[in-house]
Amino acid sequence: MDKTRIKVQAFLSKVPLFANLRPDELDRIALGTSKVKVERGELVFQRGEPCVGFHIVLYGQVKLSFTSAAGAEKVIELIGPGHSFGEALMFMNKPYIVTAQAMEDTMLLHVSKPVIYREIHGDPDFACAMLAGLSQRMHSLMSDMESYSLRSGTQRVVGYLVKDCEEDASSELTLPAAKAVLASRLNLTPEHFSRIMADLSARQLIAFKGRHIVIPDVQKLKSCAG
Repeated sequence: MDKTRIKVQAFLSKVPLFANLRPDELDRIALGTSKVKVERGELVFQRGEPCVGFHIVLYGQVKLSFTSAAGAEKVIELIGPGHSFGEALMFMNKPYIVTAQAMEDTMLLHVSKPVIYREIHGDPDFACAMLAGLSQRMHSLMSDMESYSLRSGTQRVVGYLVKDCEEDASSELTLPAAKAVLASRLNLTPEHFSRIMADLSARQLIAFKGRHIVIPDVQKLKSCAG
């Protein structure tokens, strides 16, 4: 077995969807994968194209979005290393309903539809793992809908900033994308997003320079959003 295949297996074993598979099962999945290098700004696929598998991000970042007839973009999700996208449509036998674009130079692992179907038919546990992964994605989308419908702009921004923070007194993070992209992801205009960030900074709840954010007191920031 070549070194590339071994590297793919090692990566797959760390992806939640495949974490509990045996080495021989990982080997079979690896046989149905291919690496896809995408440069910053390049499209992975466009809305309406056929879905013949799904992708996992090896490194880099991918933006999933809609574009209206008027040209306005709505960012649905930002996908980072170790995370996958496209599984649901693969099972539905429908074309892509979003456009995927690399936000930086990105390496993807494409997993073909036939190899996944073969494993599902031969292993009920694998089928259950796929269902669990899809259910988790659905739960995340429902949480987003709740946020857009019931939470204020400040609550959305604060929730995004603290979602991966430890319960420590302070925290630092780097925003994964430009503010305009994050604003769209949170269903805000870029201007509204900037005003909220400026207000939080004026209240000394955050300090930021470019994409780098410092949160002096995580609990205090959380409490300001109710």
